[in-house]
Amino acid sequence: MYKVIVTDPISESGLKALTSNQEFQVDQHTGLEPTVLTEMIKDYDALIVRSQTQVTRDIIQAADRLKVIARAGVGVDNIDIEAATEKGIIVINAPAGNTIAATEHTMAMMLSLARSIPQAYGSLTSGKWERKLFKGVELYQKTLGIVGMGRIGTEVAKRAKGFQMNILGYDPFLTEDRAKKLGIIKASLDEIAEQADFITVHTPLTAETRGLINADYFAKTKKGVRIINCARGGIIDEQALVDAVNSGQVAGAAIDVFEHEPPENTGLTQNPHIIVTPHLGASTAEAQEKVAESVSEEIVGIFTSGSVQHAINLPHISASVQQKIRPYLTLSEQMAEFLMQVFKKAPKKININYYGELFLEDTGLLTRQMIKALLSYYLDSSINIVNVMQVLKAHSLSYSVQKNAAHKGFTNFIELEIVNGDDKATIACTYLTGFGGRIVSINGYRLDMEPEKYLLYIDHMDVPGMIGNVGSILGKGSINIGSMYVGRQTIGGKAVMVLTVDKPVPDSVRDELLSIEDLNDVQFVEINIPEDEN
Repeated sequence: MYKVIVTDPISESGLKALTSNQEFQVDQHTGLEPTVLTEMIKDYDALIVRSQTQVTRDIIQAADRLKVIARAGVGVDNIDIEAATEKGIIVINAPAGNTIAATEHTMAMMLSLARSIPQAYGSLTSGKWERKLFKGVELYQKTLGIVGMGRIGTEVAKRAKGFQMNILGYDPFLTEDRAKKLGIIKASLDEIAEQADFITVHTPLTAETRGLINADYFAKTKKGVRIINCARGGIIDEQALVDAVNSGQVAGAAIDVFEHEPPENTGLTQNPHIIVTPHLGASTAEAQEKVAESVSEEIVGIFTSGSVQHAINLPHISASVQQKIRPYLTLSEQMAEFLMQVFKKAPKKININYYGELFLEDTGLLTRQMIKALLSYYLDSSINIVNVMQVLKAHSLSYSVQKNAAHKGFTNFIELEIVNGDDKATIACTYLTGFGGRIVSINGYRLDMEPEKYLLYIDHMDVPGMIGNVGSILGKGSINIGSMYVGRQTIGGKAVMVLTVDKPVPDSVRDELLSIEDLNDVQFVEINIPEDEN
């Protein structure tokens, strides 16, 4: 049974995928002190948080069983991603679950800012009637600058078009073609500063975006601009915003997120021209249920089928791409395991080549799978597809990935080469519909081998009687041969033989095989075969 701990308030109905699954035990413990969570986390396979729990390096290092950290929301700045990656823990989030909630909150904040709705409400409920004091502005035909054109920025743009606003969009990955399709204008940050009447921020908080909107930027903006931030605290320099509002350079601001939560800057929270809400962007009943459902279903998928959809520390792979590369996930790992045992040296360089239709696909997961299998042979078993690239870098190993549309005689073809000095070894595989995975080449020898758990790799000369001599010795050692695969370069030249056997081959039998004339090398190989393939 997998144990899951939930440390922040999460929708009960959203957790149903876990709580209704007999393979999972879900424990909810909210408001834990860091020291308490550090002690408790040792017993759990998965952790679900929102924004309150700070998943620090200390907590992660204490997590001996933990495989997944799930953030029921978008931002993961409360999770030490680097520490999780080093530990081999997958970090997932729910990037689409609160998109609509955050979008609508942005529009609500923009309208409230334009019409001073919270201030007018406060005035009226305190017994005053101050109509002249709260004269607002219209959104109609105003220019809106959107900094960050991801999911939420895009949805804000769609809704702002309904108010007939002119929209400028900035994003490092925004193309002219996509901007045209959205009906907006691609702009630089400086162009937004110069032209926008409203600026709304929708970027993640990174080293590059921290303090992106600062005193220097406010100095460039149109006088009287209005600022909205429902993304992440820290993107806007809070004190610089307060100063810009107090000077009149910025007419007002609407802020939902803060550098420190609860916020510590009273100049920000008690300014009559700044509207503040306590991080409510994702706080709708629908959004909370969606993000909980998303991470719960993904946790089930990770543990039961290995399916990963929204990992922060893994390359994102769409469901359609996953379907296309799925037959190669186990196969690529198996051929890497085989090659490593045959090569018998730690690789200094790894070369991977993809041919055929895989040329068009995202093969990052396959690459990680192969490198993991190679490194695990000499390094400890904690290496996985999450931390494998960091392990590779830590050991100063190099790798290259090439893609080629040529088919090599197969619809898809994967070739793996490992190099140590002047020595190298190669292996290649393909997947044949209706027949399954096949290893089709080893060190240049063509063959058609189905991976099996126990294998015997024999390098020999192509001479009469070789197969009989090998079979005789194996029979004498009570080693049963299941199947045989052979490959040769020329008649009477170098050749290889791969036998599937029913059990491990003892060193004594191997030594006797090596005594056969014209037999150059023999290697017992054991590879992983998933239970459902046995």
